Amino acid sequence: MRRFAYTDPDFQAAFAGFVAERRDTPEDVDAIVRDVLAAVRAEGLPALLRFAREFDRIELTEATIRVTEDEISAGAAACPSEVRDAIAFAAQRIRAYHERQRPEDQRFSDEAGVELGWRWTPLEAVGIYVPGGRAAYPSTVLMNAVPAAAAGVGRIAMVTPPGRLQPPVLAAAQAAGVTEIWRVGGAQAVAALAYGAGPILPVDKIVGPGNAFVTAAKRRVYGVVGIDALAGPSEIVVVADAANDPAWIAADLLSQAEHDPAAQSILITDDAGFADAVALAVEQQLDTLSTGADARASWQDHGAIVIAPLDEAPALVDLIAPEHVEFALDAPERLADRVRHAGAIFLGRHAPEAVGDYVAGSNHVLPTSRAARFSSGLSLYDFLKRTSIIKCDAASFARLAPATIALAEAEGLPAHARSAAIRLGRS
Repeated sequence: MRRFAYTDPDFQAAFAGFVAERRDTPEDVDAIVRDVLAAVRAEGLPALLRFAREFDRIELTEATIRVTEDEISAGAAACPSEVRDAIAFAAQRIRAYHERQRPEDQRFSDEAGVELGWRWTPLEAVGIYVPGGRAAYPSTVLMNAVPAAAAGVGRIAMVTPPGRLQPPVLAAAQAAGVTEIWRVGGAQAVAALAYGAGPILPVDKIVGPGNAFVTAAKRRVYGVVGIDALAGPSEIVVVADAANDPAWIAADLLSQAEHDPAAQSILITDDAGFADAVALAVEQQLDTLSTGADARASWQDHGAIVIAPLDEAPALVDLIAPEHVEFALDAPERLADRVRHAGAIFLGRHAPEAVGDYVAGSNHVLPTSRAARFSSGLSLYDFLKRTSIIKCDAASFARLAPATIALAEAEGLPAHARSAAIRLGRS
């Protein structure tokens, strides 16, 4: 863990350098992904089955690569009732939040008499990547599939690495409106969704987090399909004063550190004594976490405590442009309203980031690695397309035609000019 003091002469340069540290995709990962994508595109299903043997040590067939409806129902039924209830509670809140984002179609006539507008239509098919390995992630299913279903996407195809599908994941898929589940993971799953492979038909967009291979694959297939984002390690910044319980703030910092050894947790406070108390509480809690090894590596290698006046916190948050930022203060809006770059902002002492991960209703798929400077979290808009509408009658066209002809001729595009001029009776 690094410690920075705003009063240090080299604070700005040192902290900016710390924030700018980024981990690029290793060249060997990208090379493997390139070959996997090429194989799936060329061979289809046989390549998927071969990679299942090579990478996942499992034998699959065309019949077993798909999770059946009976398996989904049985798995969901095996989910503990309290977890099923929590999934239903979260799904309802996520759906309600995202449905409020629904935009309206518009049609209007302007001063030239031209009728203009736009209409929104849902994507036809979306692929959702759900990681396996470290843990079961029903929240990933909910956060990606529920907005897609709310947008009206007709086909929601979920891919996840082969192996035992955890009951909470299947219960979440059932609650969220997932229409099909495939036992395929890694770069080969991204390839199957992008290009199609045997029974897996191609989709229009791929969303959902994954490891370095999945992220590299999404980068390579962008353009063939849409993607949500290139997700990096999780991040949290907590802005807190000494009126907080140090144990609460330590838990909030570790809530992101436990995701991944490369995750980043940063505390900004104006009280050095409180900073020491939080650091001690972090060490105490690390010893109690089943995820302690990852969390400790994250805290030691990428964590930071910044001692600075709280009025400077918004500028520091904007420099970091974090995935999540908490303002654990009595009047959080005073500072939070000055922040421009953050994926999600949590206001007050009783709004830990964890509620956003699960049940607040907002989406937890958020920009990382400073992408909050130019992008937003997953929303209903990610599953909709806007189409422009233009309607002219003879009178309104006559008002637009002269400028159309002039601009087309200025650009050296005579057919463009003619398509307007010919309607005015000009050759």
